[in-house]
This record gives sequence, C-alpha cells and structure tokens, in this order.
Amino acid sequence: MKVIVTGGTGFIGANVVRHLLARGDEVVCLTRRTSPGLCLDGLDVTLAQVPLDDAEALKRALDGAEAVYHLAGTFDPGPGGRERMFGVHVEATRALCEASLAAGVRRLLLCSSSVTVGFGGLDDPGDEDSPMPQLDALYGTDGPLRWYHDSKLDAEALVRTYLERGLETVIVNPDYIIGAWDIKPTSGAMILAMCKRWLPVYPRGGKCFQDVDDCAAGHLLAFDRGTPGRRYLLGNENLSYRQFLGQAAEVIGRRPPALPLSRRLSEVAGVAGAGLQRLDAHRFAGLDRYVLRSMSQARYRSAARAHEELGVPRTPVVEAIEKAVRWFREHGYC
Repeated sequence: MKVIVTGGTGFIGANVVRHLLARGDEVVCLTRRTSPGLCLDGLDVTLAQVPLDDAEALKRALDGAEAVYHLAGTFDPGPGGRERMFGVHVEATRALCEASLAAGVRRLLLCSSSVTVGFGGLDDPGDEDSPMPQLDALYGTDGPLRWYHDSKLDAEALVRTYLERGLETVIVNPDYIIGAWDIKPTSGAMILAMCKRWLPVYPRGGKCFQDVDDCAAGHLLAFDRGTPGRRYLLGNENLSYRQFLGQAAEVIGRRPPALPLSRRLSEVAGVAGAGLQRLDAHRFAGLDRYVLRSMSQARYRSAARAHEELGVPRTPVVEAIEKAVRWFREHGYC
C-alpha cells in the first residue's frame, strides 16, 4: 500500500515510518527539504519536497496513494509563532484533506495532541470525552501554549467536516511519549539532562507516559481499526514526575532528584522566563509560566479506548526510558 506521511522527520513520525516499512508499505514522506536528516537516513522511503500549502503539488504527490498519515506539527514560541502554528496545524491540514479527496484517498489519520484532552487525578483520569477546564488558567489567553491548543483543536474539528464529503478521518492524541529518535530532544529532554548531570529537583505534577513504539503502533492501529470521526488518546502509565524521574535515575545510574520544585520557585522562574524569552523564545520556551504550571499539576489521562478498541500494546515505561537512554548515548547526545 502506498502511504503518504507528513512529519516523518520528527520524533513520533520517524517511528511511525519505521513501523509502516516493517509491515511492507511503500512510504512517501512529504518534507520541506531534500535531505532526510538523521531520522530517515538510510531508510527505503521516497522523499517528496512538497509545501503543504501547495494544492496542486499535493495532488500530484498523493496520486495512487491509499493512506495519509498527517503528523506534521510545530510548537513555535517565537515572533510569528501563532501564524506558523495555525498554518501547519489548520491550513496545511485543510490543503491535505482537499488533496486527499481529489486523489481518491480513502482515509486520513491526524496526529493531534493530548493538550486538547481533559485530565484528572489518579482515581479519575480524563479521557477523550473529558472537557478542558478553565482554558485561560491552563494555557493563558494569548501565548504559545494557547496557540498550540487552539490550532490543534481547530484541526480536529476541521478533519471531522470531511467525513460527510467521503474522506474517513481518524484522530490520535499522543500524551507524554518516550523512546528513540527524539532528535531535538522533546519529551526526552529531562532524561537527557539527567544523563549529563544530577538533577536535584523534580516537578510536583504527573502525566500519562507511553513508549514511542507503542505510540507508533497506535497510529497504524487507529488508521486500520479506528472509527471515523473518533479520537484516541495514546498513553499507558500515569506516573508522577517523581516516579518517572526515579525510574530514569535507576536506568542511568544516578541518584534520583531529592526535592520537589516549590510552586513559589516555579512562579519566580516563570517571571524570569518571560524576560529571557524576549531574548530567545525557543531556548527558554520551557520557562513559560504556563509550561511550568502544567508540570506542577497532576494531569492524568486514560488510554482505555485505544487499548480496548484498537489493541494498542502496553510496554512498561521503564523499557521506553531504557530505549531513550540507549539512543541518546549511541548518537552522542551524552
């Protein structure tokens, strides 16, 4: 089967491409550059340098394709970031859906984010139907986290409108994903920091963690078995950051962090971060006060729908940490 993938040079995308190749699919990756970079180097994939806002080029690229996996995404805290996020998440999605219809593609899978899914405590985790409480308090009224949430949610709403036009669309919402090919790194940043030095403090909150191979398998299973118009949270274990970093410390061979990051210190860091972000928005994005606030809260979610309806595997998170550490070490990150 000929499969089109956007975002194949990213963390999750690189793993999805490998899973598609492993089952024998013909993979065409739409990229912004001719070089595949580290993530796709040496793989038997076709690279097509196609702007996602070029309708005619997209139609040509999708000719003969049976499936589209749309994983392209960005978190851009810099000047113009709002326009770029809506451009990639919404306008590019619209163009890709239109091209899919024109090319006769049967089904499109959209990779969104857990940021659009409600959450709860360990005893009552959120799921795909849980409302998002107090968006302004969670993500601010105007800033990168709010732009990211709003553009991802708009993309989800957009793809559902194509159901009545004959394009089957399915949505996945990955939560905190850990494993190999995290080239930036993104969710593996705390693991990499711990590889380099001892971390004395840990955030007070928690998340739903998942092995990246399970996440990639979840994309394929959602495409094959998912109900059109439905979304599937991809996650596995709900862990506090203390538990997660404790497991990472054991794998790496360091002492675990000893002290919780106080809310007061977190707020002070957020204030300092606001000034530092004016100097370099990307470098100091982690000091955004809403990012810091999110890490101080228990934001647990249930992936029961994906496990029960799709059969997504459940690899222990400690094994995902081992994969991430091994990959970082083998590729000279630490």
